[in-house]
Amino acid sequence: MNLKRFLNLLLMLGLIIPQALSAPLIPPDHGERLVRGLEIFQKDIRPLLVEHCVKCHGGEKTKGGFDLTTREGLLKGGDGGAAVQLYDAKVSKLYQLITHTEEPAMPAKGKKLSSQAIAQVTAWINNGAPYDKPLIEKKTTTKKDRSTITDTDRQWWSFKPLHPSVPPATKALRGRGTPIDRFIVAQLEKKNLSLNPVADRRTLIRRASFDLRGLPPTPDEVNAFLSDTNADAWSTVVTQFLGSPNYGERWARHWLDVARFAESSGFEHDYDRPNAYHFRDFVIKALNSDMPFDQFVQWQLAGDEFAPENPLALMATGFLGAGVFPTQITANEVERVRYDAMDDMLATTGTAMLGLTVGCARCHDHKFDPIPASDYYRMLSTFTTTVRSDIELDLRPDAFATAKVAFERERAALEKPLRAYEESELPAKFDLWLKSGAPLPMKPVWEFLDMKQVLSKAGATFKKLEDESFLAEGTNGDSDVYTFKGTTRTSGLRALRLEALTHTNMVKNGPGRADNGNIGLTRVRVFTSPLAGGKTNEIKLTKARATFEQNTTTLSINGALDENPKTGWAIDPKFGTNHTAIFEFEEPIQFEGEHQISVQLEFNLNTRHNIGRPRLAVTTSKAASFEGDLLPHTIANLITKLHSSKKALLGSEEKELLQNWWKYTEPHWKALHDKIEVYSKNAPRPQLTKVLVCAEGFPPLRMHTQGADFFPETYFLNRGSTEAKKGVATAGFLQVLLKDSNEEKRWSFQPPVGAKYSGRRRALAQWMSDSDHGAGHLMARVIVNRLWQHHFGQGLVTTPNDFGVQGVKPTHPELLDWLASELIRGGWRLKPLHQLMMTSEVYQQSTRLTPARLKADPMNSMLSRRTPQRLEAESIRDSLLFVSGVMDTNMFGPGTLDESSRRRSIYFTVKRSSLVPAMQSFDAPEPLVSQGTRPTTTVAPQALLLMNSDQVRSWAHAFTQRIAPTHTATLSENVAAAYRLALNRLPAKQELKNSLLFIESQRARYSAEQQTNTLGMAFTDFAQIVLSLNEFIYVD
Repeated sequence: MNLKRFLNLLLMLGLIIPQALSAPLIPPDHGERLVRGLEIFQKDIRPLLVEHCVKCHGGEKTKGGFDLTTREGLLKGGDGGAAVQLYDAKVSKLYQLITHTEEPAMPAKGKKLSSQAIAQVTAWINNGAPYDKPLIEKKTTTKKDRSTITDTDRQWWSFKPLHPSVPPATKALRGRGTPIDRFIVAQLEKKNLSLNPVADRRTLIRRASFDLRGLPPTPDEVNAFLSDTNADAWSTVVTQFLGSPNYGERWARHWLDVARFAESSGFEHDYDRPNAYHFRDFVIKALNSDMPFDQFVQWQLAGDEFAPENPLALMATGFLGAGVFPTQITANEVERVRYDAMDDMLATTGTAMLGLTVGCARCHDHKFDPIPASDYYRMLSTFTTTVRSDIELDLRPDAFATAKVAFERERAALEKPLRAYEESELPAKFDLWLKSGAPLPMKPVWEFLDMKQVLSKAGATFKKLEDESFLAEGTNGDSDVYTFKGTTRTSGLRALRLEALTHTNMVKNGPGRADNGNIGLTRVRVFTSPLAGGKTNEIKLTKARATFEQNTTTLSINGALDENPKTGWAIDPKFGTNHTAIFEFEEPIQFEGEHQISVQLEFNLNTRHNIGRPRLAVTTSKAASFEGDLLPHTIANLITKLHSSKKALLGSEEKELLQNWWKYTEPHWKALHDKIEVYSKNAPRPQLTKVLVCAEGFPPLRMHTQGADFFPETYFLNRGSTEAKKGVATAGFLQVLLKDSNEEKRWSFQPPVGAKYSGRRRALAQWMSDSDHGAGHLMARVIVNRLWQHHFGQGLVTTPNDFGVQGVKPTHPELLDWLASELIRGGWRLKPLHQLMMTSEVYQQSTRLTPARLKADPMNSMLSRRTPQRLEAESIRDSLLFVSGVMDTNMFGPGTLDESSRRRSIYFTVKRSSLVPAMQSFDAPEPLVSQGTRPTTTVAPQALLLMNSDQVRSWAHAFTQRIAPTHTATLSENVAAAYRLALNRLPAKQELKNSLLFIESQRARYSAEQQTNTLGMAFTDFAQIVLSLNEFIYVD
């Protein structure tokens, strides 16, 4: 394309020529930086400043008006201006003076500071230059004590209960309009302003489609609305778009910004979180189903506590685990990093749900809001045992349940003749066998233990099968410990037998649950104790042997006897066959009476290499071998009884037990049973998918360090330092949002016996969503404001993540409270709020701006007009895909980093160190902390992206193919079709003329170059221009 002509036409058609905006000064990880900075200050900076600086700057003198004995003095600077630029040492005056790059060189007397000292000062400033206390004690003014919250503290507007607002009467509306209109117009009338006229229908449907779906309307949708003469035509359009699955994809993106959602850990290694995308899918599904917002919040904080059997509830907990996290740290950093992780959970919860900067109370009482540090640590302790974990879930339980019903119906038909045979013929045959004196097996060499309990540390469940084996199901942890607890009366036990058996549930039939069927048994331990109580003894194991070992060194059965986690029993390549191991006891186990035996199997040799179907037995034989009968201890005792006397009589229960064992040897019964077993091999199985959750009671994702990663208690910390613990913190809430501290009992929750969770997160979620007694009134205000923000361009509170004292007060507080009350009255459902806002005349206004209106309401805070809004990065790209006809509409599932993907942009994988450049060009945020608003910059790379991107060019080509300029339509008709698809209107006469001239000019140029398909190439140039228009990426 001729670049000069292209640029001229771009200018003529109104493409953006942008200007750059500056970046924010405060880094998103400032909380963590301040903690590091405080450590540097205490260790290095305090003694350095006291030795070299204090005497002249705050001690005996205050030269140059610069007092650096306090942080306030440091930030104030002196006669020469500011001393430090926080988080940017090298532009700081202090840095320039101590490096002698500016005069006067410091220290004024003495040598220049060492390079090490300068590096320490640099690191301190780059981490926020915090102080733990003044360098010298001075008389200071009394600071407000925030440890006790007063009624005066509760008078800030956002902490008050919802005000029962009544929509005021207005002259201009004369009874028409919605309650929203009455609130807005009443304020406009005080300024002698009025609403703009309603926008034309083409503008309205385009506005609604982008607001609710993030996509332009189709020409058919536009035509249908333009021709609909019904009074409720507009309301019908809004309802239709709210019912679109695209609604969830559009509005989920807003919440994911707030939730700082990403699919990697951040920091220098930025390891992937391949199973984190399920949280994104949860948000889309929840919004499309219009899940009540209080439940939406509750599930994100404690879905595993509210609905532990619901996969969607567990997916929701990914909210807590979406933050940044360093995965490779030293053992000395573990505790501080754990506090950082909990701080991220709490700070994000505070800003996202309550619009409060709770995290600012980590190192001291909040400087502005009535949030004492004690409240912060009590809330922080809510997350003491909350960890990230990858667990396996059946995301389609209904499909599995349906398949299982059908399977059980067929199985029941096969079992019918077996049950009939058991009732009519089997008892008589058993009696005949018993009376015939048929030979009984001798007392078995191996006896199964009577297992009372089988546990998995990773959360697997076990199904006991008829042959006394246990089939592991559900979670397959990266590592695991199985604990078998059984009882026996047999004394003189000499060996343990462990079988790893195959099953059709496993890959390659097992016997391991690894992806290749292997096992990785790291250690076997045996413990005994009297059943009535007493000392527990560990039994030393020796002389281990197995039917097969992967090698004779690190992967042999003897590796299961040592304490080395890198050695153990594996069986590659002999998968799909049973394996047996025997462990002798160093001394026979002698005891009187019934005893408990506990067997622990540890799997840590390789990821997910856990035995899928173990079976355990013991023996009293002095020469334990792999051969010999294996029987349950009850059958073994009956056989002993029958062998002891030919006249021995069996009781009815004993007879039934023996018959149930004997029937497996009876040919006809066995044939019927085997037929059922063959059919059962095809039993439906749940389709398990790994999901990242952040909850309790699951095996945590470990950090790459040695030692403990997590801690059982949370402490109050002085200045946020883990080296300065002040006592154990117990869970609690913000005092300023409690009428009475005794009310905390209202939300306490005692988990049921056996629950994996503490109940603390559930209590927090219930307090937060309780609009009568807890923080629900504030939570309602915050989410209503977020909805308003995305419909009108800015919220009624323009600081959506800060409803505290430093935030901006609402422009229309009565309206905000009325909307929050409506949300609660409507069962916390968001879709009716959308409908209410969008059907108001305030929303439907045109963007017409007059000098008088601009002067009276320059920032449009009074809502006297509609403000044009640029689409977000995702909507711009999605619209390009949609209009060009190549969009892949498949929903949910793993994302991608492939920029050529045709799926909606919400399905891009959000990798913190590799964000999609096209998204960043149009201000997609970095997901480090909660983002309540996105900046809207106008910079040259945005225009260059639309002009030069290979992707945009390919979409322009597809757009051309969709319109397909041929001899069957005139070129004018093709141009009109492009305008209808991209801009939802026909071109004006001059636009049509300019477009035709451009296409013909480009066609002539390509002909001169002897190109083929000159019309198609020229039209593609034109199509790319249309897709680059301001009108395409802005909504009036």
